[in-house]
Amino acid sequence: MFTGLSDIAMDGKGRLAMPARFRAPLLDEEGGRLTLTIDIEETCLLIYPASEWQVLAAKLAALPSLNPQARRIQRLVLGHAHEVEMDTNGRILLPAPLREFAGLDKHLVLVGQGRKFELWDQAHWRAQRDQWLEEERNGAHGEMIPELSSLSL
Repeated sequence: MFTGLSDIAMDGKGRLAMPARFRAPLLDEEGGRLTLTIDIEETCLLIYPASEWQVLAAKLAALPSLNPQARRIQRLVLGHAHEVEMDTNGRILLPAPLREFAGLDKHLVLVGQGRKFELWDQAHWRAQRDQWLEEERNGAHGEMIPELSSLSL
């Protein structure tokens, strides 16, 4: 399970080094293969280990092709997907179109989300995080879903 925040840097060639604590599981269990795509709700990228991506891609591909919402999600998520491999130094190359979409600059934040990661521009992450925290403090988050009402932190 991938959890925690990591501040990381992107080099001039568009590469980033995966944090050391994630390298072994990604290399051992996934052969260093990852798939990157866009997030359809936020301006960030999603990074999936190969096995997790295969499950999601199959579910997306199975959606009804005549449903406009399903087609839109397929076009966005599957259409922007890029397969990458970690090199011997644990680095991955971020494709230019994905870097552009997410507005990624040199300073990035990798956010563990259980079975996947989110990759954010550091300044954008901080602004968004602060906005979410403010919304929670002010009760502006809307109605709580039933699954959260039984959760205790």
